[in-house]
This record gives sequence, structure tokens and C-alpha cells, in this order.
Amino acid sequence: MSLETMRPNPTWDAASYEDAVDTLAAHNDEVVYKIWAGDWCKDCRALLPDFGAALEAAAVPDERIEEFSLDEDKQGPGVEEYGIEYIPTIVVENDDGEEITRFVEEEDVPPAVWLADEIETATESA
Repeated sequence: MSLETMRPNPTWDAASYEDAVDTLAAHNDEVVYKIWAGDWCKDCRALLPDFGAALEAAAVPDERIEEFSLDEDKQGPGVEEYGIEYIPTIVVENDDGEEITRFVEEEDVPPAVWLADEIETATESA
């Protein structure tokens, strides 16, 4: 892992997010998480340790998590290709490389919950 901010939060309570963890676990061999962030970024430091803990609780394999560390100008691998403007950005793709959903910077709920809902919706309609 290349981002310190993705190191799982040891105090995160998976039981409090059981539905999200169950959804992430149900799809842990079907999707890839591409995460753009910076260890210097306040929003990344606030959101990503819990997301890292959720991925760990869902037993998402390391090879299905790609981390891209950006500099303070938000430059780094894949930024232009994926149109990354704000961080953290988490892009979820299927095995064909098609984007299923993306979490950008902040939503009303934590990234794991937001992405689990989006993955569930996308896979139900597929």
C-alpha cells in the first residue's frame, strides 16, 4: 500500500456498518477499488482510515485495491485519464475496467456506506 491514510483505523467498528461490510464482501472478488489521495490531505486523513478498515473487514484482496498517491498539486498517476479533481476519489470498476461508481471527496455518509449502496444498486440493475 502506498498511502498511509489507507491504513485501517483500529478503532473502526465493523458491526456498526454491517450492511456496508456485507455488500463489500459479497462483491470482493468482482470489483477493483482505485483510490486517489494524499497523506497531506485533511479530507483523506479523515475518511480513508475507516474505508481501509471497511475493506479489511470485507476481506477485499490487496490485488483489488489500487492506491495512487498525489502530490499537493493533485498530480500523479491516472489523474488525467480518470479526470481526478478532488481527493479522496475512489473509483470502483468491474473486471472489464468499466466504471461502476465513484466517490468524490465527501458525501453525507462514509465512503464504505456510500459505495456499498452504489455497488448494490449497480449490480441489481445489471
